[in-house]
Amino acid sequence: MSTLYIKNMVCDRCKMAVSQTLQQVGLHPQKVELGEVSIEEAPSSVQLSTLRAALKELGFELLDDRRQQTIDHIKSALIRLVHYHDNQSSTNLSDYLSSELRQDYSALSKLFSEVEGKTIERYYIELRIERVKEFIRYDELTLTQIALRMNYSSVAYLSSQFKSVTSMTPSQFKSMKGNLRTPLDKL
Repeated sequence: MSTLYIKNMVCDRCKMAVSQTLQQVGLHPQKVELGEVSIEEAPSSVQLSTLRAALKELGFELLDDRRQQTIDHIKSALIRLVHYHDNQSSTNLSDYLSSELRQDYSALSKLFSEVEGKTIERYYIELRIERVKEFIRYDELTLTQIALRMNYSSVAYLSSQFKSVTSMTPSQFKSMKGNLRTPLDKL
């Protein structure tokens, strides 16, 4: 069994696209998770080259650098927390990441800041705000319901954080036309 690390996988459609690409290259995925794929056999250099090009066409990147792999693991863990668990973790962010990655948070934080040019906390806030934008666009929940679902202490705190990230209030965002959301792989 061999493991490949793939950057920019942020959703179930990404997992499906990567799985199909692996099969087209002649590799047999056993398990496809956000940012990580287990395959039956070690790929040949030709398969890796073909895979790298095919993934690049889809907006993904095969990761070789260990530091970049760790960054991608951090991002994937935070995306899972915000988008699949609606930020309902009972532990704090540093404990959550330390547990998920089995590494010391201070080392993860330092690496993330060096490579990404922003803190883990800032990235996490940006992810949460993108999720809030998604809920606002769906127009199925009130701002109070969104704040509760996203584990904000109050609507006022959500609105304040939203404005600090987007330079507009949630109401202003809701009234604007067009898609003003940022793809997760661009955060």
